[in-house]
Amino acid sequence: MTESKHTDLGAFIRQQRERANLSLRRLAERAGVSNPYLSQIERGIRKPSAEILKRISRALEISAETLYTRAGLIEGDRTTPTVVEAVDADPRLTARQKQVLLDLYMALVEAGAETETTADDQTRSET
Repeated sequence: MTESKHTDLGAFIRQQRERANLSLRRLAERAGVSNPYLSQIERGIRKPSAEILKRISRALEISAETLYTRAGLIEGDRTTPTVVEAVDADPRLTARQKQVLLDLYMALVEAGAETETTADDQTRSET
């Protein structure tokens, strides 16, 4: 991974952390890494392993594939942006509008996950 890849990945992780309203310390706790190590990742000083990226992605509630692609670990199809990237890239939206859209999106994703879990639990109890 090149130096700019490290920096780009770190900046993306920082951006996602800030978007999720998480402090560096809180994200580090959720991901099970130390504050200094996460800070070094965000500044592009350290190259995280795939396992660390997976833990960070879970803590941020984003796909691990997104971080793997950003880190250059896998080739991603960059023709279709993620919802976050699409909203972020839209110059017609203010920063506040972008945040409201992303908050709503995350609420819907979480509600969908809860609905699936409830449906799965109900199916298991019926069998």
